[in-house]
Amino acid sequence: MFALTVAFVTLGCKVNQVDSDTMRAHLTSKGFRCVEPSDSPDVVVVNSCAVTAESERKTRQKLRHFRTRYPKCIMVLTGCAVQIEPNAAGKYPEADIVLGHQEANNLAHYIVEHAIHRDKSLDACTLYHDEVFGRNNLPHESVSRTRAYLKIEDGCNQFCSYCIIPHARGRVRSKPLAAIHNEIKTLVGQGFQEVVLVGINLAAYGLDVGCDLSDVLTLFEEFSAIKRLRLGSLEPLCLTEGILEALSQLKSFCPHFHISLQSGCDSVLKKMNRHYTSAEYFSLLKRVRTFFPDCAITTDIIVGFPGESDDDFEATLAFVREVGFSKVHVFPFSARKGTPAATFPGQIEKATKQARAKKMISLANELNRKFLSGQPGKILEVLLEQPHPMGGMQGYAANYAHVIVTDAGPELRNQILPVRINEVKGEHCVGAISR
Repeated sequence: MFALTVAFVTLGCKVNQVDSDTMRAHLTSKGFRCVEPSDSPDVVVVNSCAVTAESERKTRQKLRHFRTRYPKCIMVLTGCAVQIEPNAAGKYPEADIVLGHQEANNLAHYIVEHAIHRDKSLDACTLYHDEVFGRNNLPHESVSRTRAYLKIEDGCNQFCSYCIIPHARGRVRSKPLAAIHNEIKTLVGQGFQEVVLVGINLAAYGLDVGCDLSDVLTLFEEFSAIKRLRLGSLEPLCLTEGILEALSQLKSFCPHFHISLQSGCDSVLKKMNRHYTSAEYFSLLKRVRTFFPDCAITTDIIVGFPGESDDDFEATLAFVREVGFSKVHVFPFSARKGTPAATFPGQIEKATKQARAKKMISLANELNRKFLSGQPGKILEVLLEQPHPMGGMQGYAANYAHVIVTDAGPELRNQILPVRINEVKGEHCVGAISR
């Protein structure tokens, strides 16, 4: 057995974070010791993202940085950037080992092989076909010990015209309910207070096996030790009345919904292949707010999509304001080779995309301030996670407001306590324990 140290660098979404946790647990079980990237590791694993061109740039940057910093380390590249690139080893020459999502299940084997044959680079990536759910079947390993990300689904069937992820992740694949049940038991034993369900298209869970997300939610009724349950990003088309009903029955559910919008203009939504109109999206949010009147709703917006006119963009601005999101993530359109949108006519120049992004971010900040301004005077249940640099502890309320608790110390870490919100500073609520 090789007693090697390994560090992980994870880019992209929460699903990638879970995949890194899985690989970390796998390597630990094989005798590897996980360390921080600053601790001169023998192995560096870069788990890449490919959702935008900027994501690929960051992947190259990380590889070059660690190759320069640790010239003798074994450099492993995995993740979505590998899965969409037929010659990833040629595109990322700094990597000694290039592994697709499925091959990363045998990461320890590939590292040992390379450690023995240092002059031999390894490049292995299997394209997705009809494989079953095959990742994250090992115990969860997390540095946090307060919040666990539980991956229950992978892949996407929607094929939005701008998105490369279905090509990188394959079609919808759902983790079996029995496996989810066993993993929840493991998380309870590890002391997690909060579980976040994640997937590439989370609300599509069960499409391939004849059930849906509500079947997963019922599993949590057995585990009172899990005080909080959150959902990751949701696609509006899959968020059904049945799922909302099941959520409303769960005392542990945190009423925060991240429901992707992308555009508030119907003609742009059609070009994006989103299969809903702004009116249908608005109707969904009305149903959500009927079940959860005080919920927080966040979203994603793409600006500068090919053919988006000034009027189209203004329509999206107006729609975002009308909905009143608590937070908005803004992305300038990034053309991804291999997607239809990359070849659409009417590509928007960079300066225009940047100007629109700036305007949308300004509105997003305004809406976030309005959301936060409604918190002072409330008593919110806050999961205390880590010390704040300015003193006290910090964590998140059920509505995902970030809260600094001025009179809490490190001994209260991983406890959920009532906190009276006294004021708002920037993007944070500030309060004290309600006694």
